Amino acid sequence: MKKTGIYIKAAILLRNGRIIKDDVVIFRSAEKGVLFLNEAYERLAVNYPRFYKMDTLSKMGTVAAAVLLKDSFDPAARQPDEAGIVLSNRNASIEADAQYWEASQEYPSPALFVYTLPNIVIGELSIRYQFKGENAFFVSEAFDAEWLHWYVTDLMTRNLLKTCMCGWLDVFDDQLDACLFLVESDTSETGSTFTAENLKSIYNKNYGK
Repeated sequence: MKKTGIYIKAAILLRNGRIIKDDVVIFRSAEKGVLFLNEAYERLAVNYPRFYKMDTLSKMGTVAAAVLLKDSFDPAARQPDEAGIVLSNRNASIEADAQYWEASQEYPSPALFVYTLPNIVIGELSIRYQFKGENAFFVSEAFDAEWLHWYVTDLMTRNLLKTCMCGWLDVFDDQLDACLFLVESDTSETGSTFTAENLKSIYNKNYGK
């Protein structure tokens, strides 16, 4: 009987005008910020009706998750409460905060207010993909592979999750920085072993500018 392990089944990077999944360039564009995301959404046929109502952070999470999970995640293999999301970033929801503050000088907008918490992106992804297990959003100065590895491993070894979409989603001005991992516990031994070193290695990959 094979021992159950924890593996990185897929990983994506979204930065510097590219979306790269498992070392393969999926999309590239000279556009910046939200224009890049809008173009990627159309070209990659992400197709989610709420997309154009979202703030930039949630748009980036939607595009990144669509690329990460496509052909890599089988929702029939998990119960919704066995799948969770753990994310972090440096700038929380500052883009939406600034837009809401500016708009509120004349009239506070409920449509902007809803995105003034960074964990709203988790709600959007949970609704779309039915990830109904444990979730958390942390704010830290930089991507912390050791913390992410410890936290997700704890959830999985206590059998609270069998699948976790985790990683880093950060937006500041037009700078987009996303690195998401699909992590699963199983006996198939496919993918790379879920270690802090492997998380750090993927996050730090340099595909140029």
